[in-house]
Amino acid sequence: MIEARYLDIGGALGFVEIVTPDRHDNDHRGTDPAALPAILCIHTAGQSGVQWRHVARSLANLGYRVIVPDLPGHGRSEPAPCGPVTSIVDYGDWLCSVLDVLGIERPYVIGCSIGGKLTLELATRPERPLSGAIAMEAEAGPGRVNVNGLRRELEDVAGPARAERTYLGTLASVGRSVPEAKAHVVALMHKREDPEISSSDLIGWGTHDVRDRLDQVTAPLHVVAGRDDPWIVVDEIARVAEMVNEIAPGRARFTALDGIGHYPMEEIDDFATLVDTWIGELKASVQTEEVAL
Repeated sequence: MIEARYLDIGGALGFVEIVTPDRHDNDHRGTDPAALPAILCIHTAGQSGVQWRHVARSLANLGYRVIVPDLPGHGRSEPAPCGPVTSIVDYGDWLCSVLDVLGIERPYVIGCSIGGKLTLELATRPERPLSGAIAMEAEAGPGRVNVNGLRRELEDVAGPARAERTYLGTLASVGRSVPEAKAHVVALMHKREDPEISSSDLIGWGTHDVRDRLDQVTAPLHVVAGRDDPWIVVDEIARVAEMVNEIAPGRARFTALDGIGHYPMEEIDDFATLVDTWIGELKASVQTEEVAL
């Protein structure tokens, strides 16, 4: 079942989909949705929760309460009152407010690109504990963009060629294993972005850094990198898991995805099953850590 809600967050309406098991699902019939483990799914720069359209319902039918927000100014959410957001920390505060309004504690969090950075941001807030975190396509240090160039671009982002650049850039960021027809649909969907919002997001991507806070990761963490992703360095993402494990052995793990680019949730068939497997591994790592203590 899909519930669409508008939440008043900081003086503007934020849109969120809440997806729970279908009523005909015998495995979860009669289960109070609030009793299901919650998983917060965060989209990429300039995009919206529509990126999770193929995954959210499948995750719900695997037994999760799936929370899919549109960040301020994205999709069906109103713009932030102060204008386009250029801070991952500010987006993190907004997401915490969403969870507060919905009464959700200790969710699992999965995000990609700036959503991956937001996952790392939330994972390094021990005062807001998570059950587990899956950060995809995001390094712990600043993202690899020209921030000054992006700030200049904000002065001229409405040119007609921008949509085509987004289309072609998306195709270039999809992995080699993805069929051409599927990559075409992904790129067409991405053309819907607001260029002012996406450029502001990328400023956040290029300035966010949690390397000095990795000692504050208290929930199990899984970092994921597509080997065909031009936006990241795979070894740098592997290093995130290494740094966390130097502090708390076994708390983090790393996966490299062959033939996959910057958008695993849109590129991989049956991605929900893979996420369910990863969450099972996160749960097992918690149990192992508790035994060790």
